[in-house]
Amino acid sequence: MDITTLILQLVAGAVGGNVAGSLLKNLSLGTLGNSLAGILGGGLGGQILGNVLGMPDISGGGGLDIRALAQQFAGGGVGGAIVMAVIGLIKNAISR
Repeated sequence: MDITTLILQLVAGAVGGNVAGSLLKNLSLGTLGNSLAGILGGGLGGQILGNVLGMPDISGGGGLDIRALAQQFAGGGVGGAIVMAVIGLIKNAISR
């Protein structure tokens, strides 16, 4: 894995966390909270999906692979959304 792939996953996670926060208002952690949870989920989710599904690095072979770029972005975004939602559920359960 290269650093570009990791950065893309972290950015995609932040985007995924904020999109999920805007769609799931009752689980939202605020912009900063959604971003931080998304970054965590993007990094973890992207790595897990990358290892399980065998997704290639973005710059595999020296050039920019658009398919790999889309896969890494999707993996990071989904991971970010999931972690944000789980943390939101935990926060709501604790506050009751």
